[in-house]
Amino acid sequence: MPRPYPPQFRRRALDLVESGRTLRDVAASLGIAESALHRWRQRDLVDRGLKLGPSSSESAELASAHARIRDLEEEVKILRKAAAAVEAVVPPKERFRLVAELHGDGVRVVRACLMLGVSRSGYYDWASRAPSARAIRHAWLGDQIAAIHAASHGTYGRLRVHAELVHAGGVVVGHNTVGLLMRRAQLAGLPTHRRGKRSRREITVTDLVRRDFHRTGPNQLWVTDITEHPTREGKLYCCVVIDTYSRRVVGWAIDSRQRADLATNALGMAIDSRTPSPGTIIHGDHGPQFTSWAFTERARRAGLLPSLGTVGDPYDNAVVESFWGRMQTELLNRRRWNTRVELANAIFEYIEGFHNRRRRHSALGWNNPVEFENTTRQQPTAPHR
Repeated sequence: MPRPYPPQFRRRALDLVESGRTLRDVAASLGIAESALHRWRQRDLVDRGLKLGPSSSESAELASAHARIRDLEEEVKILRKAAAAVEAVVPPKERFRLVAELHGDGVRVVRACLMLGVSRSGYYDWASRAPSARAIRHAWLGDQIAAIHAASHGTYGRLRVHAELVHAGGVVVGHNTVGLLMRRAQLAGLPTHRRGKRSRREITVTDLVRRDFHRTGPNQLWVTDITEHPTREGKLYCCVVIDTYSRRVVGWAIDSRQRADLATNALGMAIDSRTPSPGTIIHGDHGPQFTSWAFTERARRAGLLPSLGTVGDPYDNAVVESFWGRMQTELLNRRRWNTRVELANAIFEYIEGFHNRRRRHSALGWNNPVEFENTTRQQPTAPHR
């Protein structure tokens, strides 16, 4: 089953339609079905209030409500199982106390009794019964403990409260009882502050590629980098993730600022569209976007192996540097760009409409990346190098 197009792709495709081009022209340029582009446009009109129908947010809310109902039904089943287990190990008096707590939170007594496996008559009999000597003593101890805790400005824990009761008040009580009553009253002492040893952050990611970009199958080695280009509004930044096997751009992100989320969004798009198996290498440079915690953590969660080339050496990331050179020559430097949106749409169409689907590469036997992957998909691939 083909994976859905990411939201960035759909938005940029609709921007091309709104610029005055026909649906057929844009669909043919991007290699997508004209009917799909038509559906995206109709949904966009509904979302903007230009056409009647449920908006994307309303559809999402309905789907969320259905999911919530399903979760609640599962929670009820789990609670019933848990109640059956509690009934076997928790004495009725403790369950009566739980019913009282639930009733105080707004739960009906009949429902609480049903879920906890006790009778309503038994609960009401327990609730109307005079407190035992133990309950009276615990109530008195609870007041003493609360006063001691408050006098310590909330700093005393179980052991110090116990010491104050025994040595200052002459009260005979065990420290476990003090701990139980403090937990019931939600009282706790301040934790001891232990100063951690500061250490200078060091980058421990090594170069796993060493200028060998040849791979025998898809999703074995990805390379990534960021470029910038000026417009009359200011600079625009683009980050790409390229599969070195087919030279296909599998992830991209475009933004007006060069931050860590620019690289993380491009990597996330690649992961979502390709679902790589663990062991795929993601190779970049020592820029702060690729050494940031967000980027490396996103890569590790997906099972990717981060790799960094040496500082200031373009040959350590030659595949993506070659891609930037081609895009500069074939698109960016051919005209002066007025707005960031204009340039962003052009970059999107160059990547998805031209580079991935039409541009022939000598390294691929003069096939385009999509064509190359389709023709080699049935062939067995060697394990990761």
